[in-house]
Amino acid sequence: MSQKNLLVELFVEELPPKALSKLGQVFAEVLFEHLQAQGLVDANSVLTAYATPRRLAMHATAVQALAADKTSVQKLMPVSVGLDANGQATPALIKRLNGLGLDESAVQNLSRQMDGKNEALFIEIQQKGLGLKEGLQLALTEAIAKLPIPKAMTYQLADGWTNVNFVRPAHGLLAMHGTEVLAVTALGLSASNQTQGHRFEAKVSPLVIKNADSYAGQLKNEGAVIASFAERRAEILRQLNAAAAKEQLKPIDDEALLDEVTALVERPNVLLGQFEAVYLDVPQECLILTMKANQKYFPLLDAQGKLTNRFLIVSNISPDDASAVVGGNERVVRPRLADAKFFFDQDRKKTLASRLGNLNKVVYHNKLGSQGERSARVSAIAKAIAMQLGGTDLAAQAEQAAQLAKADLVTDMVGEFPELQGIMGRYYAQHEGIADAVAFAIEDHYKPRFAGDSLPRNPVGIAVALADKLETLVGLFSIGEKPSGDKDPFGLRRHALGVLRMLMENNLALDLSALLTSAASGFPAVSEDARQAVSVFCFDRLANTMQEQGYSALEVEAVLSQMPEQIHLIPKRLEAVKAFSALAEAPALAAANKRVSNILKKVEAVVPAEVNANLLQEPAEIALNQALVGVLSEANRLFELGDYTASLQSLAALKAPVDAFFDTVMVNADDPALKANRLGLLALLHQTMNRVADLSKLAS
Repeated sequence: MSQKNLLVELFVEELPPKALSKLGQVFAEVLFEHLQAQGLVDANSVLTAYATPRRLAMHATAVQALAADKTSVQKLMPVSVGLDANGQATPALIKRLNGLGLDESAVQNLSRQMDGKNEALFIEIQQKGLGLKEGLQLALTEAIAKLPIPKAMTYQLADGWTNVNFVRPAHGLLAMHGTEVLAVTALGLSASNQTQGHRFEAKVSPLVIKNADSYAGQLKNEGAVIASFAERRAEILRQLNAAAAKEQLKPIDDEALLDEVTALVERPNVLLGQFEAVYLDVPQECLILTMKANQKYFPLLDAQGKLTNRFLIVSNISPDDASAVVGGNERVVRPRLADAKFFFDQDRKKTLASRLGNLNKVVYHNKLGSQGERSARVSAIAKAIAMQLGGTDLAAQAEQAAQLAKADLVTDMVGEFPELQGIMGRYYAQHEGIADAVAFAIEDHYKPRFAGDSLPRNPVGIAVALADKLETLVGLFSIGEKPSGDKDPFGLRRHALGVLRMLMENNLALDLSALLTSAASGFPAVSEDARQAVSVFCFDRLANTMQEQGYSALEVEAVLSQMPEQIHLIPKRLEAVKAFSALAEAPALAAANKRVSNILKKVEAVVPAEVNANLLQEPAEIALNQALVGVLSEANRLFELGDYTASLQSLAALKAPVDAFFDTVMVNADDPALKANRLGLLALLHQTMNRVADLSKLAS
């Protein structure tokens, strides 16, 4: 069979840049997977995906011109349905065979096999291998249907009648197996060996591709296009660093911007621009954001990370004299910077406190009131948290920061650039002479905003950030706005993880249940069920986080099943359980603990953890009680000292007496007093073993 390399390209109008990388990857992978499923792709075949602003393409090595024939066994129907009492074919069986293109003579080739409890008829069918043209046509249809298109367009084909839905109008289809053009169609286009290069700088148009392997080279040399997204991205990064190094500066590090710019150009050319230094009086976050978001420029920073008045442009053209390109970009950026300066100057004419009344006009949620009402709730929660963390002085600062935290939402700058919320509040607070501790808390109360983000930098910020996230969680859960599946429009998973991180990483001795109760007190009516649901939600997030950090599911369940309120101690408990699990005695003790738990669960009344030594009769129960008395004192002492690892390891001494107890002692004795005393002994054992974690969860 003929094996050659395959090339497929869909040439379209400019694709959405933020989706380009994923579109290119999915297009190539779905094509490849379907060809593989059809037996047209060799096991050692290598897939390469290409994506530029105007094309999606794939290249695959070792693709068959014709798939090998294959045999499949197909179930027809139960024997009782397909054959009559005399073993002759029924009309139902004949009809089914006819549907497969077979006649009555095929009955003699049927086999009988058990299918569950019944015997069924099966037939072996020879399937002719699919040709590449037919297989690629099916794969193309599937790949186009499965593209993760953000928003489809409807456009007319050249016939003026037919409408097509696709991400952008398509103008060309290229499909080559080696040098052969495959006669496939897609989106009203017939495949050829031609494509287009760079819109302005291609040496030839159209570009005739010689064979499947010459595609990337011809596009680069004759079409002035770097077809590979990854190669183009690396080239942009190389040029950015080289241009910045000439100025002894460094470009801003922004992976998302780099990806977006890679999706906007076919052959990058990095140029240096600059703006008037007067604009540097505006906070650099504002200038950086407007240059990145609106113009896709890379601002340049000095060695201290301070913004300079120079920036890098990634152009899609490479003229001999680039001064016109640079000048045009400099003219475009100035009005943007001037707007930012105007907003900054105007906003500083009013204090943050004077804007608080306007928050009452901003709806937070139609069931939870305005941003003004929300600020009052957050302020009360923050004050209570800060009182626990540092007393009245910290509480006063936290209350002030919480009151002002949302004021910048009604400023002109944040109205234009919502991403600057909090950041501008900090600048305006500092301009007013408000203490830095409060100003930085205004900025930091949104942190952590995403996984891996930094935490608030001071205790005031921690108190306000905790209050803000707790108020959000309790409020939205109270009105039924819970995350569902992959939908989390209010970012509640992020808020929960933020609360947990702050408690653990700052080692805050705050009770989660008390925090939720405090947050709930600011609302007219929050049910206990809603508050409990938030607690469970937080522990679910914590379980996932701890497993990601390397703890086993059993270890995490052992600690979190008890829902310990002191979140900051959970990492220590997990470390203790992990160390305990490594002990030779751990499996037996965990199994015994599980057995004790099951026994105690069957008792209707609560069993007090008390033992009357005078009622102990069997040597094994006497020995267990004596061992417990010795271990209990030491385990509790170590527990109170916070040495959970040593506390758990002290339990190893109980293995032998526990094993002996279950081997020789009947718990459910006929004498009620004896039975109650033995249950009390088990309850004491259970209590002793499970202070750090529920060790029964470790039993397999």
